[in-house]
Amino acid sequence: MYRLTEETDADWWEVEALYDLCFAPGREALSSYRLRDGVPPVPDLRLVARDEAGVLAGAIRYWPVHVAGLDALLLGPVAVHPTRQGEGLGGVLIRDSLDIARGQGWSRVMLVGDAPYYSRFGFSRLEGVVMPPPTNPDRVLGIELVPGCWQGVRGDVTSVAETPAGHRGLE
Repeated sequence: MYRLTEETDADWWEVEALYDLCFAPGREALSSYRLRDGVPPVPDLRLVARDEAGVLAGAIRYWPVHVAGLDALLLGPVAVHPTRQGEGLGGVLIRDSLDIARGQGWSRVMLVGDAPYYSRFGFSRLEGVVMPPPTNPDRVLGIELVPGCWQGVRGDVTSVAETPAGHRGLE
């Protein structure tokens, strides 16, 4: 059994070590990381999963981004410790965090990932949504937390750090 809690500043190094363990060296060179530069993750959507002994088993983070000037969440990274993979913990982290995002009023979530894995949670390819290069467009996926919110959305994904002051935040 795992306990999901909001990641705290004290968890940061442990979570970063988990991401280093689970992802290839150079992960921070990926285009999604450029969208995160200078932008903190969404506080209530930084979750950690710990076992009964308090050992970190998984973590997930979300970041605010803009798609064609509209607010969206960028999911990732999500990681489960290699010794805990195959137990469904990644799914718990994704489903529970999407429920929290929906409850906070977010309407759209995107990620860069494998469609066969993320489609089980409702993600599908986003046609015309362009991540910074070099991102394979087939791996740009999204889910609607509000029906129809991705309909007709086309354009570049940009960092909220690039948005002029006065942006109104959530839609």
